[in-house]
Amino acid sequence: MKHERFEVPEPQSAIMGSRTFLFNFKEICEALNRDQVHVLRFLSKEMATAGTIDNSRVIFQGRFDQETLKRLIDRYVKDFVICPVCKRPDTRIMKEKRLHFLICDACGARSPVRPV
Repeated sequence: MKHERFEVPEPQSAIMGSRTFLFNFKEICEALNRDQVHVLRFLSKEMATAGTIDNSRVIFQGRFDQETLKRLIDRYVKDFVICPVCKRPDTRIMKEKRLHFLICDACGARSPVRPV
């Protein structure tokens, strides 16, 4: 997914036995400006499997192809990174009481997002 200067790196993954390795997980999280645990929680929930962070990569139980990982990362970007008002990626997630909000640094919009 691209947005002018915002570009999400292509997932670099490999299937070894019954596990899937996403090698550039840390790089993807840094490009999204999101916490690794938050992204991992989303991906694990969407794939209905367990995942663990191992240095800059993540290991998922199960076999998932690169296209599936890309589709899920794009969905994460749409739901938790791109501002629904101005469509810019300059956002951050804030928790107030028990609610999560997507705060846009570009236009100042506050949009509720579902917890992961």
